[in-house]
Amino acid sequence: MDPLLQLRPWESPEVTSWGRMPMSAVDRRAHAVPLDGEWRFQLLPTPDAAPGDAWSSQTLPGAWTMQNTGDLPAYLNVRMPFDDVPPAVPAANPTGVYERVVDVPADWTGKRIVLQVGAAESVLLVHVDGRPVGVSKDSHLAADFDITRFARPGERVLVRLTVVKWSDASHIEDQDQWWHAGITRSVLLYATDPLHLADVAVRASAGGALRVDCAVRDTRGALPGGWYVTGELNGALLTQDAELDRFNEEDGRVSAFLGEVRLNHQVTDVRPWSAETPVLYDLAVRLHRADGSVADVSRHRVGFRDVEIVGRDLLVNGERVFLRGVNRHDFHPLTGRTVTREDMRADLALLKRFNFNAVRTSHYPNDPAFYDLADELGLYVVDEANVESHDHAHEIADDPRYLNAFVDRVSRMVLRDKNHPSVIVWSLGNESDYGANHDAAAGWVRRHDPTRPVQYEGAAKLDWAAASSASDIACPMYAPLEDVVAHARSGKQTKPLIWCEYSHAMGNSNGTLAEHWAAVESTPGLQGGFIWEFWDHGILQRVNDGRPAGRGGAGLYESGVAGPGHRWAYGGDFGEPEHDGAFIADGVVFPDRTPKPVMYEHREIAAPVRLAYDGRGTVVVSNHQHFRGLDWLTGEWRLALADGGTLTASAELPELAPGASVAVPLPFELPEDGGEAWLTLRVTTAEELPWAPAGTEICVPQVRLRAAKAAGEPVVSGAVTVDGDGLLVHPLLTSPPVLSLWRAPTDNDELGGIAARWRAWGLDRLVRRLVSVQRDGETVIVDAEYAGASGVVRHRQLLTPVEGGIHVDESAQVPEAFHDVARVGSVFETVAGLDLLEWFGQGPWESYPDRAHGAPVGHHARPVAGLFTPYLRPQESGGLHGVRRFTLSAPDATGLAVTLDEPRQVSVTRHRADDLTAAAHHDELVARAGCVVHVDAVHRGLGTASCGPDTFPSYLVATGCHHWSWTLRVL
Repeated sequence: MDPLLQLRPWESPEVTSWGRMPMSAVDRRAHAVPLDGEWRFQLLPTPDAAPGDAWSSQTLPGAWTMQNTGDLPAYLNVRMPFDDVPPAVPAANPTGVYERVVDVPADWTGKRIVLQVGAAESVLLVHVDGRPVGVSKDSHLAADFDITRFARPGERVLVRLTVVKWSDASHIEDQDQWWHAGITRSVLLYATDPLHLADVAVRASAGGALRVDCAVRDTRGALPGGWYVTGELNGALLTQDAELDRFNEEDGRVSAFLGEVRLNHQVTDVRPWSAETPVLYDLAVRLHRADGSVADVSRHRVGFRDVEIVGRDLLVNGERVFLRGVNRHDFHPLTGRTVTREDMRADLALLKRFNFNAVRTSHYPNDPAFYDLADELGLYVVDEANVESHDHAHEIADDPRYLNAFVDRVSRMVLRDKNHPSVIVWSLGNESDYGANHDAAAGWVRRHDPTRPVQYEGAAKLDWAAASSASDIACPMYAPLEDVVAHARSGKQTKPLIWCEYSHAMGNSNGTLAEHWAAVESTPGLQGGFIWEFWDHGILQRVNDGRPAGRGGAGLYESGVAGPGHRWAYGGDFGEPEHDGAFIADGVVFPDRTPKPVMYEHREIAAPVRLAYDGRGTVVVSNHQHFRGLDWLTGEWRLALADGGTLTASAELPELAPGASVAVPLPFELPEDGGEAWLTLRVTTAEELPWAPAGTEICVPQVRLRAAKAAGEPVVSGAVTVDGDGLLVHPLLTSPPVLSLWRAPTDNDELGGIAARWRAWGLDRLVRRLVSVQRDGETVIVDAEYAGASGVVRHRQLLTPVEGGIHVDESAQVPEAFHDVARVGSVFETVAGLDLLEWFGQGPWESYPDRAHGAPVGHHARPVAGLFTPYLRPQESGGLHGVRRFTLSAPDATGLAVTLDEPRQVSVTRHRADDLTAAAHHDELVARAGCVVHVDAVHRGLGTASCGPDTFPSYLVATGCHHWSWTLRVL
């Protein structure tokens, strides 16, 4: 029997690998032969089944679940996709067999030949010409196999890669993402001299000290005499310490089989690496034979930086830095878990442009190219091991059968990524309870790499102040803001507190982000956190057959919306009987990387330049960076006048050290007879950067210079018409203004139980009963009741004709039974043809009461079709906070204008709330011809209750009397 099948590695947790080479930080990609492309393929029902003659093809890298095999993606958050308890797996176990004939280069004679499989999910078995080579587990780290004895240079070999979908390892790969299967990172062949660099470990401090530890091996056995190692950093030669001996210290002899060399160097006038200043130096390490010829070379990009914890502060280069982070999965809407270097660069560049400075690699090590890019572009990385046993966390944490797997996965991550300056924290994994297996892994990391802290949420969640655990950082998950602030002020805090997840971006969400960061920036001991998460994991799906669109679907989406005949699929859309629905759509960007409105909120909260107004004719400009000045930025002043237009002037940013502030004169003289006035500094990049072209907007900090004038009484003129039900009749309205307490529930409303309460109260089906219609002069007074299942709202409208229109004065008495409604306001619908919204207020993107920091006040204009935000599951969206007035117009400039009594929440879309509530996907929505307009006296905040705290009490809609007024005029 095949010895690999005899091992039955898919059901043997003690077997983490067989025949696999040790992990190292020596990167062999540069001179490798890529084996990506078409491989012949069979999908078998079990790993014991023998391949037949019916071969198809698969493109590698790529999951077979995305390539029309009939085995489709499936989404579950916590639950495993099968009922077997660890380490058991189902008997029905899809197994993919990949084969390809490989030409071994003729000039590799005498070389060590290695096959590398970048990532295989979940168990990989390797054969060459029918002979067993090795086994590997861990779906997110590469496996290298020495195939020298199977592959002759100049000849062809048949490589077979067998991938088993389910295994004992699946129980510790239970992350919140799609379940896939296949080979999702590149396959390659490379060769080295038998005498080779087995590892290179770089330590480079912010003071300029460089230490390079090199391990040397020879595959032929004992090391030959006379070999030596040299190093060069940006052209400067490194000095060599004496050869080290860590393996034969008892008799004082140097090991015959492992050579170790330490190289040192001191850089004068070093330029330290940080996320703000990602300066890299080029290091080349060369292994020489006795005759001086080069046997091997390892190249690295070195960043000089320090990471340490002092008291309760995490310091980078001696500075207490804020981590403005996001959790990021490997994801692409066409290829699933397979992402290219270009994909990753686009991801990180987008994060940089929105002022994120940190990434947690949730919940597994990323492709090596990701870390190269983080080093280059400047992002702090919490590197997380591929360990999550969410469904069976308690059992597995102390299970000795999984001890090797925990330590293997954590240690291999550290061995691979240790030379990257971007990596500042090691994470032992995610949502796997806490047990002896974590302690073992933490002990290994601390011994091997004392230069970085270790974190693990599960080790610190019961006691953030515990000093002796497997986490050097208290990294809670969705801990309420009041709790972490109280901890920081308690006097008991012993370590930095940095949320590993704190704001959940599912649907229309991320309320109170500004309040969280106001607390972080003002509370010693708090240093930030990571939003969950970067992506909406919507897979582009063909609606006609329910399969993934695959690579042929490129170009079928734009600005967050899937194109005709396609939709963004989420849990259940591939026929999974058990699934967790749209919980997979919880990112700050759409599947095509279009930013959601929350990205602009974060951009302003994390702005490197801030403004304050002292009320005495000067503006205070502050530099909120840690390490650099403002010379990389340029600016433009903008003055928005409520009673006028927008004035602009160039801005010369002051020379400011990090953390410094300076007062500058107002760039404009305010008109004496003007009303409300807002000053904005539009900050852009001064020159092209690796992550942004010149002129890229970085932030738009804003201050109010003058408040609004009190509005005068409207002049009564004309008459008001109401129908028999006391409803306003108007030529531009197809549906009159009525009371609205309901919104199409957001994901937070649904999963937080809020929408269920609204439905129980009957807010989605209020019954209007006319009480009376009276006249007071030219004013029509309409009293009505809106009855729900457990309460009645009394509503009054005073309709007064004014010059050019109608003034609507409204009040609503919300009973105690309705103690938390979605909104209190008016809703009406317009005639068709009004396609352009222009307004003075916050914008131009969507904003809500508890997510309005990133929408500056000004004059804005957008087509009505562009106001709607296409969250993957249709829901309340497109809201505009703080609107003072707006117009809706047709191309011929006819239409209507609305002036509000004070800044209000407004939305204008083509969909009623009921339309959105009834639809599961956007391809089910049919836009209405007219506009659906909401004018709210008050609107409930968004919060993050789908996973995390709800909004703050101050953003809830109170009971009692609400009053609002507005004037409708014809353009």
